[in-house]
Amino acid sequence: MRKSVVERNTSETKIKVELNLDGKGQSNIDTGIGFFNHMLEGFSKHGLFDMNVKIDGDLVVDGHHSIEDCGIVIGQAIKEAVGDKKGIKRFGYFILPMDDALALVSIDLGGRPYLDFDCEFPVEKCGEMETDMVREFFYAISYSAMMNIHVKMLSGVNAHHMIEAIFKAFAKALDEATSFDSRIEGVASTKGVI
Repeated sequence: MRKSVVERNTSETKIKVELNLDGKGQSNIDTGIGFFNHMLEGFSKHGLFDMNVKIDGDLVVDGHHSIEDCGIVIGQAIKEAVGDKKGIKRFGYFILPMDDALALVSIDLGGRPYLDFDCEFPVEKCGEMETDMVREFFYAISYSAMMNIHVKMLSGVNAHHMIEAIFKAFAKALDEATSFDSRIEGVASTKGVI
């Protein structure tokens, strides 16, 4: 089983993430931000990842530090759980519809961080979560997991649907990229390393 436990403690946040890439989609999420909890629960469920997240953050300021730092820790947990990457597909993508929203997420676990985020939300907040934090969350994952992530909102008018489609599409893309292909010997790279 590909599992990891990562903790990060700063003067702004205390975060613990437990991740099992080979799970069944079970989660226990407590970030202090209801909408963010909902997004991470969807990520866990639709990626079939078992994940526990506990955040004690400085929400009296706002949700920025909690969400960004959570991205850092989840990225580190993904990188640790994936391990040496031998036999995995490495690439994954998914186009996910959610009512009016249609999100495309494509990823590469090739060891180079990059984020292209092509999405504008029609409102500033969903619940207590600022919508501009969606980009910050995925940017943090990209550099801490050393992962290339492209997010494109193909259509959408409702911010809740748009953000939820992104999180679920990311889950499905990551599930594909971390899945094994018996035809792959070593790592999926002409360089021989990832």
